[in-house]
Amino acid sequence: MSVTPTVTTTTVTTTTVTTTTTVKTALKEWAVAVQALSRGETILLLRKGGIREQGFQVSEPRFWLYPTYEHQKPHLLKPPYEQQVMPVESGWHPETVEIGAWAEVTHSFEVSAAAVVESLLPFHIWTADWVTERLKWKPRLPLTVLLLRVYRLNQPQVIPYRSEYGGCKSWIQLESVPLLEATPTLSDFDYQQQVEAISHVIATAG
Repeated sequence: MSVTPTVTTTTVTTTTVTTTTTVKTALKEWAVAVQALSRGETILLLRKGGIREQGFQVSEPRFWLYPTYEHQKPHLLKPPYEQQVMPVESGWHPETVEIGAWAEVTHSFEVSAAAVVESLLPFHIWTADWVTERLKWKPRLPLTVLLLRVYRLNQPQVIPYRSEYGGCKSWIQLESVPLLEATPTLSDFDYQQQVEAISHVIATAG
């Protein structure tokens, strides 16, 4: 089993907060996953990076969640998430994008063993088939498991789509998004409970 943990210590609260620094970096992720994170239904993402990226690296500990639509595959999502996917044509992109949440990485693990990845199924929105597909793609690279403390904007912001936001890449730089009040999707207690459960599974599986 190969597990390399990285822990970032942050101070979180259960009350409304305001971002204290300018945040321009955004992580691109399936819209259905962004919605689940923003509703507090999961705190976990599994990433390997884009086609032209040599693995996945966290460029900033705090970032916007940027929803994408083109490559969402309903059959790789658990019910009821598969019903939430909006089908779009290849190459389609919206004229505007709603930015509704930002996130902080509190824990990061690099995982290579199939048994460890499979043990995480209860904690995310994807199916076992998706997990198998992720492991087979770029098999020499580990999966990065991210645990995210997510803050939902009290007033979501709509920004214009720009061509530089497209392409198969993990990270993009947005034009200025104003600093706004946001509310944690989970209480401190609930978030910590999930962190402990996931960390235990990663440490003991395989």
